[in-house]
Order: sequence, then C-alpha cells, then structure tokens
Amino acid sequence: MRKSTFLAVPTLALGALTLAAAPASAHAEDMWSSQATLNTLNNSGTTGDVMVDVHGTEATVTMNVTGAAETFMDGPFPHAQHIHIAAQGVCPPPTADTDGDGVVSTPEGHPFYGMIGTSLTTEGDTSADSALAVERFPGGSAYTYERTFELDAATAESLQNGTAVVVVHGVDPAKMPAAAAEKMSSLNEELPLAATLPAACGTLTASQMGAMPEGGADTGVTQETGSGAETAALGGGLLAAVAGGAWALRRRAARA
Repeated sequence: MRKSTFLAVPTLALGALTLAAAPASAHAEDMWSSQATLNTLNNSGTTGDVMVDVHGTEATVTMNVTGAAETFMDGPFPHAQHIHIAAQGVCPPPTADTDGDGVVSTPEGHPFYGMIGTSLTTEGDTSADSALAVERFPGGSAYTYERTFELDAATAESLQNGTAVVVVHGVDPAKMPAAAAEKMSSLNEELPLAATLPAACGTLTASQMGAMPEGGADTGVTQETGSGAETAALGGGLLAAVAGGAWALRRRAARA
C-alpha cells in the first residue's frame, strides 16, 4: 500500500488570527484544534473525517475520505474540497433544494455553510481562487490528505467561532436524479452539475489536539495524487475535459 502525504509551501499572506477572548493578532505559542465528521450529501455515499491543528499562524489539515465517486474517463474522479466560512456553520438539509431538482447544489448550500475560505489543495495556492483547480485536489473513491499551510485570518476566525464547514465535492452522476444528472453547473456552464455538487459535509468543532473524530471513515486506502501545474482558474480546462467526459458517458448510459 502506497502512502502520499501532501506537504505545503506557505502561499497565503499572513493574516491576523481572531481568537475567542483574545486579541486579533496571533502568537507563535497559540495551539488549538478543530475536527469534523463528514456526512453524506446528495446520496453520494461519501463520508470521512477531518482534523485541523493550528500552531501559531499555520494549520495542518488531515482528512480521510471514503465512498467517493471513483472515476471519470478511466482516471480518478477529482474531488474539490474546501473550508467554507462565515455563515450559519451547518450543512444544508434536503429542504435547501430550492429549484426542486432533487439535489442541493453548491449555491443552494451557501446560506448554510458560507463561501469558500480555504481551498484544500495538494500544493500551491489555498485561497478561494483555487476553488476548482482540479489538478491540485485528491481524486478517486478513497484517499488520505495531509497538508500544512499559512492560515488566513477569515478562516481562522470561523474556526474559532464554530462557523467553519468542510465540504467535499463531486458526485457520481449515476447516483443523481436523472434531471439533475443532465444539468450543467451554475458555477461554470461548461461543467456538469455532478462535478461541483457537494458530496460530503461536516462542521468543524473544537477538540483536543491530536484526536480524530469518532465515527469517521476508516478508509484503509491512501490515494496517491500526482502533482499538477499550478493554476487558479475557476473551472479550468482539465476539469472541463474530465467532467465533460463523464457527463457524456452518463448520457450515453442513460440512452442505452
């Protein structure tokens, strides 16, 4: 079994950490931790667990994910993953499906989990600009992710006040209602909805350092993800090619 650990080069500007009952600036000795259990959204079957350990201005994120969509075009299905911030700090219920297509899209979830604060990429930029930098996200049905990077002030504040939510995206079109599986994403009209649809979600809550959440997924698998060229383009060409190919396969299967 091969194991891949994603090591980070700090890429974000140093921001002030807002601590509960403390000044906005961070101190090197500050150490705290948050954790979440990732539960399935949109009938994806995806589950997992997340730990965020903060040391001063750096955060180390460790994730285990299993049951995710496996392949697109004979390659690993890319799974964009983010820390969403500054909203209600909860995962959306089925009633968030305001357009009645049977799934809760990313925009429909925004009032609940907020906008992207940090993109949990494998290398390079971790800002919202890398929201769909597919070549820098893990892929496949199960993977372990670990990365250390500079924590921006807005994400740190949401971690401290309990409104930070981890969302993993990408759902197998075969598990979606037929009408939704045929849709394009409202985030980028060149992409199928399946590529950006939330697959798993969990609210990060304070915990003791080093203790992963109980009830999280034990994947038994570590996904090796290759390095890709650094891009921050939302809905880049590679994602369009991969997601578009899977959408086409889904349409052919539906007509068979």
